[in-house]
Amino acid sequence: MATHTARVYAARLAGTAVFAPNGDQLGIVRDLVCILRNPPDYPRVIGMVVEVGARRRIFMPMTKVTEIELGAVVTSGQVNLRQFATRPNETLVVAELVDRRGVLLSTGEPVKVLDVGMEWRGQEWTITRLHVRKGRSGLRRRAETAGVDWSEVSGLGLPEPDQAVDTLLDQIDEMHPADAATMLGDLPAKRRIEVARGMEDARLADVMEEMGDATRIEVLNGLDPERAADLLELMDPDDAADLLADLAPERAEALLDLVEPDDAEDLRRLLVYEDATAGGMMNPEPIILPPDATVAAALASIRNPDLAPSLAAQVYVVRSPLETPTGRFLGVAHFQRLLREPPSMLVTSVLDKSITPIGPQAPLSEVTRSFATYNLVAIPVVDEARHLLGAVTVDDVIDHMLPEDWRDRREEESDVSRDGN
Repeated sequence: MATHTARVYAARLAGTAVFAPNGDQLGIVRDLVCILRNPPDYPRVIGMVVEVGARRRIFMPMTKVTEIELGAVVTSGQVNLRQFATRPNETLVVAELVDRRGVLLSTGEPVKVLDVGMEWRGQEWTITRLHVRKGRSGLRRRAETAGVDWSEVSGLGLPEPDQAVDTLLDQIDEMHPADAATMLGDLPAKRRIEVARGMEDARLADVMEEMGDATRIEVLNGLDPERAADLLELMDPDDAADLLADLAPERAEALLDLVEPDDAEDLRRLLVYEDATAGGMMNPEPIILPPDATVAAALASIRNPDLAPSLAAQVYVVRSPLETPTGRFLGVAHFQRLLREPPSMLVTSVLDKSITPIGPQAPLSEVTRSFATYNLVAIPVVDEARHLLGAVTVDDVIDHMLPEDWRDRREEESDVSRDGN
């Protein structure tokens, strides 16, 4: 039989690399899947959730695991690459058991689970130990921690309202927003909302931009209206408008009433256009400068760390006013050209006037041809009077070229059993 360490703790195991027998890395452990059983039986760990590529998480049965060591999990061979989805009788160990509250049977004292330990017993992995913090939060200056047997704590199999999310938030903080969106999408709905409520607004806004439509609607509906409005203000306007368009009209209008007037005006303007048009895809807040701006001012503008790389690739020069819809559009200054010129030079001296802007009603096919023609990462959108309305970026174009549900990428569940037989 495979060799394993005597006891493995789930929260510590998360993030560990998974290797094939030949030494190639297959992915990273993100969680464990267990089945809770009636006492005196310990919960059975049936598999791992492994991230094997960009935004893909799969189920790897424990029967495929040959070694679990510090810093490495080794598998016996091929694994099924179907997208992971929990089944009704399954529990995610890190996502659902860690941070859960229970009661010590011996004393009646409340505890919070900090980590969950599993051991190889007989012919299966079972959860046998818990690392817990005793006492209620805030009642002790130095809370006591202890290791206890699973059977010593009650209440862990019961639904818990407002479960803590400390461990999951620590994981999410280290992830790219797209990976964090995938992680949230894999959680049960209740847990997903709890984690979203615990995230900082700016971070949650970034993650929601990477979610599938159904998931981010669910998250938005799980938040109080004031916070939902704050998130809409922080999201890229085109993403926020897409989200509002998917809501019931009365719900969308109620949220818009809570959004700051300037932001609400931008969103309402975007909602006028069809989704797969330049107007529906554009960001109404590109970098805009007046004709008397210098190269130094332009370079300072693109250094903003909050800007997406595609938006920071060029600046748009217009006559007053500088808020969209602006005065007459004059041209585009590319950042590479800006880097080659003296800082004191006027930005109008380096404008690229060869690019033909597109209109807000331009369909996706016309937008993609413009990108291919000019080899751009963003293109200006103007009205009939050449007032700048916004810019379409290449990432928005790619989003609309992919299937509508590409962010979810949920495949049908595999016919292979969880035991890997």
